Amino acid sequence: MGVYTLLFMVAGLGLIAWLTARARATGFDRGSAKRLHSLPAQHGWYVALWAVLPPLLFIAVWSGVSPGLVRDSVLQHPAAAQLPTFEFERDALLAEARRVAADPQARAFDPVAQQLAAPTRAAQKHYGWMGTGIALLLAFAGGMFAFTRIRAGFRARTRVERTVMLALLTASLIAILTTLGIFLSLLWESLRFFEQVSPIDFLFGTHWSPQVIDPADPGKSLGAVPLFWGTFFIGAVIAMLVAIPFGLMSAIYLTQYAAPTVRKWMKPILEMLAGVPTVVYGYFAALTVAPAVRDVAVAFGYTYASSESALAAGLVMGVMIIPFVSSMADDSLAAVPSAMRDGSLALGATTSETITRVLIPAALPGVVAGVLLAVSRAIGETMIVVMAASGAANITLDPFASATTVTKQIVDLLTGEAEFDSPKTLAAFALGLTLFAITLLLNIVALRVVKRYREAYE
Repeated sequence: MGVYTLLFMVAGLGLIAWLTARARATGFDRGSAKRLHSLPAQHGWYVALWAVLPPLLFIAVWSGVSPGLVRDSVLQHPAAAQLPTFEFERDALLAEARRVAADPQARAFDPVAQQLAAPTRAAQKHYGWMGTGIALLLAFAGGMFAFTRIRAGFRARTRVERTVMLALLTASLIAILTTLGIFLSLLWESLRFFEQVSPIDFLFGTHWSPQVIDPADPGKSLGAVPLFWGTFFIGAVIAMLVAIPFGLMSAIYLTQYAAPTVRKWMKPILEMLAGVPTVVYGYFAALTVAPAVRDVAVAFGYTYASSESALAAGLVMGVMIIPFVSSMADDSLAAVPSAMRDGSLALGATTSETITRVLIPAALPGVVAGVLLAVSRAIGETMIVVMAASGAANITLDPFASATTVTKQIVDLLTGEAEFDSPKTLAAFALGLTLFAITLLLNIVALRVVKRYREAYE
């Protein structure tokens, strides 16, 4: 029996348990002189949770255990003696046998895999029915146990609320533990990198050429300053020069000047930019913006204009960031007390004077926080710089020159054919850890600014 069929059956048993327990609690409510502590629906949820959660936990565990049991059962078959001793080849044949077992019409390329298809199918069927029986038994046992506890004074509401709180806590811990796991994996591989390359050479070196690394001194070719500069130049300078003016002006127009009908249509259209996949922006930058920027530079007499310039990537990245800046500025301007705006207008100030001298200074902390969040989003962008930026690591203020970023180099380093333990590959993890630390710091600063701003007006 398939997993989805089993899940559907468990859900059906949970629905039956809910209806039955609710009906019984309703009978207690009508026929007993003692008042119910919890609502009939809460009794139903209590029994349903007992009927659903144990089998779901078992199915989650069984899904990870049963493939190993099937593998061990297949390896006990006499035909398994023909399997090669090399583990990679043996796993490939077993995978082919599983594919044929899932599709009886298919045929294996290797005769050994064809012979193991029938034992694989039989083992899968055996352990599948075993898991189904145990799951259904747990559902019945849990439902019956909870059903026998239903009484007029039973505190079903408290137990259901505790279960929901535990589920919410588990969801929160999963997010936290996932972030912690990412950080620890980056830290571990980065420490392996720094065992071979000095952190000073990596963080302060000005020469980046991972294609040619001297085994005696790999730090000479792995100085990341050009990458940090390119990331800052493209994401925090050029992109912000586009995003901040347009984002702030659009927010001012939508909150202060636009009619309700115009705002109703314009704000969703502006926010649609945030939903466009970044690969689309990358294609737009590589095929449209980059050639146009190069042609403009050549028209103005710039001889060495590059089609992979920092300006092309930064312009498109700035367009992508506009909704972030606009949304944060919009919320900040709307959060300013209306009494400040009305007082300024009552004193004779014009609308533009009220905006520039009252609203923007009052909303400035929120705007700054939005800009910081936008910068952290920009410096972590990958697809635009992969498709539009260059791989040349240069330290330059020329926007028409080639430049690269940390994310671009991470992609290049991890898509090569170098050994995983080589400094070239491990450098990607060190770059990732540095980028993680920078974006985390920017987010912390932005959140603290937003918190202080909200406290000032709440």
